[in-house]
Amino acid sequence: MNIQRPADKYTPIYFLASVGAGGLTVTFFMYLLFWVPHPGRAVPVFEDITTAFSGGSAALKAAILLAMAGIALFTFLNLKYLFWNLSAYRSFRATEAFRALRESNAETTLLAMPLALAMSINALFIAGMVFVPGLWSAVEYLFPFAMAAFLAIGVIALSVIGDFLGRVLSRGGVFDVTANNSFTQLVPVFALAMIAVGLSAPAAMSTNATVVGISLVGSTFFGVAAVVYGVIALIVAFNSMLHYGTAREAAPTLMIVIPILTTLGIMFIRQAHGLHTQFEGHTSPGETLTFLARIVAVQFAFLGLGLVVLRQQRYFSDFVFGSKTSPGSYALVCPGVALSVMLFFFTNKGLVATGIIEKFGTAYWIVTGLAILFQLAMVVLLFRLNRQHFAKAPQQVVPAE
Repeated sequence: MNIQRPADKYTPIYFLASVGAGGLTVTFFMYLLFWVPHPGRAVPVFEDITTAFSGGSAALKAAILLAMAGIALFTFLNLKYLFWNLSAYRSFRATEAFRALRESNAETTLLAMPLALAMSINALFIAGMVFVPGLWSAVEYLFPFAMAAFLAIGVIALSVIGDFLGRVLSRGGVFDVTANNSFTQLVPVFALAMIAVGLSAPAAMSTNATVVGISLVGSTFFGVAAVVYGVIALIVAFNSMLHYGTAREAAPTLMIVIPILTTLGIMFIRQAHGLHTQFEGHTSPGETLTFLARIVAVQFAFLGLGLVVLRQQRYFSDFVFGSKTSPGSYALVCPGVALSVMLFFFTNKGLVATGIIEKFGTAYWIVTGLAILFQLAMVVLLFRLNRQHFAKAPQQVVPAE
């Protein structure tokens, strides 16, 4: 009998367990963002939620209760797995496995740590708005601290990226092209995009022009860095996959483009709001609709690509529903979460804002229902993976081939 957890064989990819839970926190906040009135504010806060609950319909009350429960649960899980990872990562740094990782292509998986840190700040900010009375009255004082935290995480991310690029570009011959047959090299892009979207939050919520300006510049820097790095990494990785096929355990990374596009898309929406309120830069609903439609189109293209490869490789039957385990399975959660969030924005900021569909009409619930289905599927998947990787059970774990 082997009762050791698969997670005891540590890899930084396990930070994605925290990231996935944090992403689900965001999906439940979508209920409040688009269904709870919040006049005079870009986002709903505790006072808006309690007002809506006291005077709302039974359906709205149920949605609010579900949203708050989901936010509380998944923020807790986000922090639980963040702290577990930070502890395990500290021990991992003293091992030979860590030194070997630093000399391989997998060095970029270290970016999962700043990615998780940035996601946790976003999740905590959501929890604060939802559960802390009077927080909005002090929010302008919190923005500088939040931006400082994201910038600090950005420095960590850039430092790791610099170490990696410095090694592979200066020495030559140390980057294994045959082992680059996945989109694992896009983990740094995801981290940069998550930092960018966090830095863009004050642009959407602050009424101070200086704070909005700093938010715009800071988020643009990390957003542009993510785009540039992402284009290069995509081209290099796709070339390797055409030559050597897709690495089976890393196949879920084929869909990492989906959460990257969602984070960057939200960043652009937040920036547009700041430009509108503070600097007379206006974006029409039609332009927003077109922008979001393009993002959704690309996301579904990569969803299709990923599912085709995963199906051909029988990934789900082995690593999700079968007896084998792979930390890379956590990379399946973020795409579904990201599609759910982007569909909420596409429906409300795109289709409803342009008058194409009526809010809360039949067409509205068809599209929103798809977003909720993605959300619920990812809830089930996350709990399934957590049981596989973190629960001790007297069963033989079959290692991945």
